[in-house]
Amino acid sequence: MKHALNVLASILAGLASSYFIFSDTNDVVFSVAGGTIAFVVFLVVFYGEKKLFPEWKGDLLFCIGVGALVGVILSFLVVKLFVTDGSRGIPVLVTLILGLLGSRAGVAFYKHPGLAIFGGGAKDLTFAEGAIEDVRDKILDTSVVIDGRILDIADTHFIDGPLILPNFVLREIQLISDSSDPIKRARGRRGLDMLNKLQRKGSIEVKITYADYSDTREVDAKLIKLAIDTGGKIVTNDFNLNKVAELQGVKVLNLNNLANALKPVVLPGEELNISVIKEGKDENQGIGYLEDGTMVVIENGGYLVGKEVKVVVTSIIQTNAGKMIFTKVNK
Repeated sequence: MKHALNVLASILAGLASSYFIFSDTNDVVFSVAGGTIAFVVFLVVFYGEKKLFPEWKGDLLFCIGVGALVGVILSFLVVKLFVTDGSRGIPVLVTLILGLLGSRAGVAFYKHPGLAIFGGGAKDLTFAEGAIEDVRDKILDTSVVIDGRILDIADTHFIDGPLILPNFVLREIQLISDSSDPIKRARGRRGLDMLNKLQRKGSIEVKITYADYSDTREVDAKLIKLAIDTGGKIVTNDFNLNKVAELQGVKVLNLNNLANALKPVVLPGEELNISVIKEGKDENQGIGYLEDGTMVVIENGGYLVGKEVKVVVTSIIQTNAGKMIFTKVNK
């Protein structure tokens, strides 16, 4: 249906353009109306999905306006130099085309390098070693909302806003909260509670976007398309979504990776006080945990369950789930 509408709109635009350029009538109103229809339809068909105007900001509008003005000036020069037959349709069409191209050039200039090269603040910019990087939107996925740690991270101001909550993610959380499975229902309600707390805190701006993609039902695929269209980053805990997004050139902020990076550094030979909670899988192993949840394996510590002992770190293994620390009892 979507492609059929695009084809129909293109045909209408072609008919309007043909009438606008080649009509012999002297009715200027009809000519201008035809040209306007062609211009608008071409914008919708060929530039609507690309979001010609992704953000209504003053600096963006300034760049678009300057680009359009340059295009109009160039069209005036082109018409003066090359159109000598007195036609009224072709000059206006040239003006529309070059004005549109100028607008697109203005959008491209806004994205890079932007008004910052003149000492202005076209965007929120971070300067590091001569490089300029814009602050991008952070798009929340379902897993990170239900997880809830984003609430604490927002309070630290380590993530620049705004946080973008897609409406299709909100719908998925609502469906989970209405599930007949009590575990899923509890997770969904926790996600809704986290969103309410995040909006009430006001430590970071949260926006809901109603952009959707009817060509797929998968939330992960929609998230990736939204990130590509807006240039945003996906905030997630989902390992598979992380990998698929990176393969498609989308930047991802994985809270699990952040948590692993912030775990305290433990070196072989260091002493720790550990409460032995349970026996391990191997014979006579004891298992304990650090405050951040890192698993500690105590060799020959199975008989120490329920006791707090001093251990010495022997080795550390990094896995996809995090670090595992192997120790032995310090005698």
